[in-house]
Amino acid sequence: MQRTPYRHVIWDWNGTLLDDVELCIDIMNGLLRRRGLPLLDRARYHAVFDFPVSAYYGRLGFDFSVDRFEQLSVEFIAAYDARRRECRLHPLAREVLAEIGRTGATQSVLSAYRGETLREIVAHFGLTSCFIRLTGLDNIYAHSKTDAGRAWVAELGIPAGNILLIGDTLHDLEVARELGVHCVLVAAGHHPADRLRRATDRVLDDLGGLRSVPGLTFAD
Repeated sequence: MQRTPYRHVIWDWNGTLLDDVELCIDIMNGLLRRRGLPLLDRARYHAVFDFPVSAYYGRLGFDFSVDRFEQLSVEFIAAYDARRRECRLHPLAREVLAEIGRTGATQSVLSAYRGETLREIVAHFGLTSCFIRLTGLDNIYAHSKTDAGRAWVAELGIPAGNILLIGDTLHDLEVARELGVHCVLVAAGHHPADRLRRATDRVLDDLGGLRSVPGLTFAD
């Protein structure tokens, strides 16, 4: 079996391990409905969602002179946090995490989610022991994960070429490129396969597809 030189895997959380797309659509539709704006379905959500999320809110038609982005973020996150335990992990998430762990490679999470809430929800699913670090942002505005990722890679002390980032959005690909690490995207989350494949050929339909990434056998 071909061996790949990865010694560490950085996971995105929302949309990659946690299946929260439908919850995000439902909560956003609540915000839109209260303001008389057009509602989202999954196809439109996949077409317009992006980072930074302030631009996404703008594409949805929110008038920031009426509703400040910061206040809209508070409204969205309050509703999301109240319902976050309605979400489930993507199929095979536990199995893939365990399989990678058995190779001896270490794993971490790099998320645009608030750090405190990230730690709580990972613990809720009983996954804390899978990761050596859970890195979230220090605010609710989900601007970018690049700076936090850069600091984490520097602290890891593992060559960037020996690190694999697994995510579900073009932002994850951008972060990986900024960090100089390898990237695989899973098209079961917040960006659809066609958008992802226009940017990279390393796109999988689901987490099970990770088993076909040259062996996913990690170096010692």
